[in-house]
Amino acid sequence: MSDNQNPSGRVRAHQLTEEDAARIQANFFAQVYGWMAAGLALTGGMALFAASSPALQHFIFGNRFVFFGLIIAELVVVGFLSARIFQWSLSQAKAAFVGYALLNGLTLSAIFLAYTASSIASTFFTTALMFGVMSIFGYFTKSDLSGWGKLLSMALIGMVIALVVNMFWGNSTLNLIVSGIGVILFTALAAYDTQKLKQMAFIGVTEGEETSNKASILGALTLYLDFVNLFLFLLRFFGQRR
Repeated sequence: MSDNQNPSGRVRAHQLTEEDAARIQANFFAQVYGWMAAGLALTGGMALFAASSPALQHFIFGNRFVFFGLIIAELVVVGFLSARIFQWSLSQAKAAFVGYALLNGLTLSAIFLAYTASSIASTFFTTALMFGVMSIFGYFTKSDLSGWGKLLSMALIGMVIALVVNMFWGNSTLNLIVSGIGVILFTALAAYDTQKLKQMAFIGVTEGEETSNKASILGALTLYLDFVNLFLFLLRFFGQRR
């Protein structure tokens, strides 16, 4: 048996050459970004379809129980996908990711009723630019961003609490502050999560290709959520209401 392999015949991640490590990470991120792009395309397509259908709009927004039911369904899918993806089959993981993207498209169709199409498009491209820059930074920086984790988690919890409070208070100044925090938070998360996923890239080396494919879907979901939330908070600033 080679010294570079464990008893199952798989190469140990820490014994890879620098070139092999870079190649594995590049291949992994190609899958991650591919799934992320597919998810955004499905969400955007479903949102446009739902927004163009008065009957579907009435079904979703005409009854608050339906709308909140969809929100709860999204949270359930994300929760199970994040917690159990490595226990599911690859086909189940793919179906859950696609299902979530489509569900999110249904609820996000509301933005086409609230904002002009041109401002949605311009905000999307602004989001793509900001996300792309920060994700590239997270991928190539030599700095260790792991220290951001606790701070970002605390900021996320605080922001969620402020959002819930403002749902009842309706203070425009607090809404502006929370939106600004949201933009900063999810911009930072784009870099932090990208760097964290670089370490996940080696899971296929030790656990096999199927596990790596599942990890790429989980990584895509993570970056997808960062992108969508950044987009929504930016839309609060730059979106032109109808």
